[in-house]
Amino acid sequence: MSVTAGSLDGLRARPRETLADIVRRNGWSLGLVVFLGLLLILTKIIQPNYSFVSIQFLAVAVLPLAFAAVAQAIIVIGGGIDLSIASMMALTSVVSATLMKGQSAEVGVAVVIGVLILGLFLGAINGTLVVLTRVPDIIVTLATFFVWSGFALLVLPTPGGSASPWLRELVTGPLLLPFIPKSAVVLLVLVSLIWIPIARSRTGLSIYAIGSRKLAAFRSGVPVGRTKIISYTIGGLFAALGGLALTATTSIGSPVPEPTYTLISIAAIVLGGVSLAGGVGGVLGPIIAVVVLQLIRTDMTFLGFDPNLGLVAQGFILIGVLVMGNWIQIRRSRT
Repeated sequence: MSVTAGSLDGLRARPRETLADIVRRNGWSLGLVVFLGLLLILTKIIQPNYSFVSIQFLAVAVLPLAFAAVAQAIIVIGGGIDLSIASMMALTSVVSATLMKGQSAEVGVAVVIGVLILGLFLGAINGTLVVLTRVPDIIVTLATFFVWSGFALLVLPTPGGSASPWLRELVTGPLLLPFIPKSAVVLLVLVSLIWIPIARSRTGLSIYAIGSRKLAAFRSGVPVGRTKIISYTIGGLFAALGGLALTATTSIGSPVPEPTYTLISIAAIVLGGVSLAGGVGGVLGPIIAVVVLQLIRTDMTFLGFDPNLGLVAQGFILIGVLVMGNWIQIRRSRT
């Protein structure tokens, strides 16, 4: 999706899209779905014992990464980038694990709500600093990466705490049918409930507009600074969901942020069709891309390769996608 500021009202008033329009607009994501299906078939050939239970484990493993990718996608669509997502996930994870330990289910629900508010607050701080200081996003969020990491260590110096039983049960096991993982349903439901209404609102269109053409958005009356802060705030919310997912899937809080969460989130949005220049893309593609990247590493492990080569393979995939995307953009500019 690409939006310029001058087309905001026109987009809101446009007629319903046909199926062909939807397929054309989401062609990259649909291609990723096909590729994921082929990967699953290949995985079954490589490892005949790969079953529905294995798919459930895969869904649980990618849940925190998927939330991180969604957070990064929204921020990048708005023309920014956030290197502090991993540290926000670590901080919200240790806060939730510490406060939930030994507490009732009711307290656990209150903790979840409080952690989500914390995520909104952290994201808003990132966005406000970017807007007020006018320092490049990558520098500001690199600085806040260390700040949030320090706070995480202050809250919980070593891994510990625990997750409420209901939170663990929410993301583990199948839902109704053995091939429907609970974690996948939770991910899709939360992303749909939060992002789809925002994306279809004037705020969402403004996020796309400032990512596409910041100056044009400003001249069209879009509140650029406020919109950028909102994009970071929403990103902080999804980072907090990622932190809660870490607590739920590992049953503890870890104060040391895993750098791969930030790196894979960037790789996933590129592979998922989000332009690093901003203004183009969505959140479905990055979610599928996270699963693809994780499954590639799993297949390499089944084939007996060094697990570290999985990161190498992901790097080459990222380079290939960037080169292909640049080539497509050049061809379009010539036509």
